[in-house]
Amino acid sequence: MIPLFDAHNHLHDAWFTPFRARIFADLARVGVRSVVVNGTNEADWPEVAAICAAGVISKSAPSGSQLHLLPSFGLHPWNAGNRSPRWQKNLLAHVTSHAGASIGEIGLDRWMLDRARSDDSRLAGLRRAPLDEQIEVFRWQLALAAERNLPASIHCLDAFGPLLDVLRTAPLPPRGFLLHAYSGPVEMVPAFAKLGAFFSFNGAFLEPRKERLRQVFTVVPAGRLLVETDAPAMRLPLACERFPPLETPDRALANHPANLAATYAALAETRAVPLEALSSMVAENFKNLFRI
Repeated sequence: MIPLFDAHNHLHDAWFTPFRARIFADLARVGVRSVVVNGTNEADWPEVAAICAAGVISKSAPSGSQLHLLPSFGLHPWNAGNRSPRWQKNLLAHVTSHAGASIGEIGLDRWMLDRARSDDSRLAGLRRAPLDEQIEVFRWQLALAAERNLPASIHCLDAFGPLLDVLRTAPLPPRGFLLHAYSGPVEMVPAFAKLGAFFSFNGAFLEPRKERLRQVFTVVPAGRLLVETDAPAMRLPLACERFPPLETPDRALANHPANLAATYAALAETRAVPLEALSSMVAENFKNLFRI
């Protein structure tokens, strides 16, 4: 079985609570070995820690293989405007008490300021921090990652210019950082890679209208390539899903994280390389960034 690695998801999300046993069994069944579970705000950091604490062993997997859950703690730009006065101390406490933790999900987001609808339910009740405030919060977390040489998982929407400016002037973790679900211009890939970026491909990029993003991932250097789900968000197109979406009590549809296998297969096709070769390359990159 080809080993698979999910560089960015939110497995602790409450959407998954009714399905967790099934999800873990499905992940093991398709060969997922490690996933990075990202917190986005102070309230969910303890949940990330709890779900990652014990790891998971699925008896339904062919070999009873163990699934490693790697915690990541960060303040997402959507939540930067609602941080508490103790957010830095809280983040330090979580990172310090969990060996091997990453910093994330952190980053910059101009989409929520310029293009998001005022009634977008995902942003309900949040104060949308202006970009300069987001940069201040991002820089502090990036400095923490650099000081402790921890991988950082970075979110960016409509702010790739400011992101590059920050990365060029801020201390960076020597082991590198992840641009999760990278959607920036292909022309910026070399500049980000030179600074130590890894780039994760997401199955949502298989939508026909996202041809530009698929083309970006044909030129990402092989040694900088990773794969992710961002589950429960960023569903694959229906025709590409191997596992149907999980319907929550409020009838929302959550991306099944075992669709990571379909994402690997699609990326191998996009890059015109054998799936086994892609898997080996991604496994090595994952281990280099997250040091497992």
